[in-house]
Amino acid sequence: MADPTPLSLAFTDNGAGKPLVILHGLFGSKRNWGAIAKALSAQRRVLCLDLRNHGESPWAPEMTYPALAADVTQFIRAHGLGSADVIGHSMGGKAAMTLALSHPELVDSLTVVDIAPAPSPGTFIHYVEALRAIDLAAIASRKEADAQLAPVEKNPGIRAFLLQNLESGSDGFSWRVNLAALSGAMDALLDFDTPPHGHSYHGPALFLAGGASDYIGPHHHGEIERLFPAARVEVLPGVGHWAHAEAPDLFLRHVTDFLGT
Repeated sequence: MADPTPLSLAFTDNGAGKPLVILHGLFGSKRNWGAIAKALSAQRRVLCLDLRNHGESPWAPEMTYPALAADVTQFIRAHGLGSADVIGHSMGGKAAMTLALSHPELVDSLTVVDIAPAPSPGTFIHYVEALRAIDLAAIASRKEADAQLAPVEKNPGIRAFLLQNLESGSDGFSWRVNLAALSGAMDALLDFDTPPHGHSYHGPALFLAGGASDYIGPHHHGEIERLFPAARVEVLPGVGHWAHAEAPDLFLRHVTDFLGT
């Protein structure tokens, strides 16, 4: 099947040398990876992307992993990277897996952060609908938006992460993320289209699992091994789903050891 029509993605570009492409998760953006990118860019070129319907990248109704992978495929080719090491977190991890399985020649190595090649927990469905329920015309501050979100999510850190997508302008507040597209695509984003038997990525792969997260468990190891035969799974003790934000030093140690930088 042909790749979906790709979009041109917004990105940051730091450092020089072997390229490393970083793909954020749902509700994230390239900005979430600034500190990690800065640390890694001392030894290599680091490109953080805004995936479609997020950040500064274009919006489109199609929001599937083949579409996300097609965007990244075009990015790697359009920027003359040849191939790249790829890191993906959560939704970005599934996009990275899809890219590696469909275009292995573009992916020198794969790092997947706290997501498995399998259906995922449905926590984010509630976040999409909670954000859509905020009456942007009725709020005068980010604090008021936070108050509307508080009954759905008690953790102020997660609320702050979600509300990074709230933008203030001369006409009031608007979303930097395409909530309508995400709402219609949640079933597809929570799932993972497993390729036919025998379709696998044989390059080096690292799966980083948060020890306090349930997104990668022992029951996923068989499927990881089938699709990514050279993969190793490493657990970050006591770390939740946003490993790169919760334990950046530990995260960097594992990633730099794997990448050899």
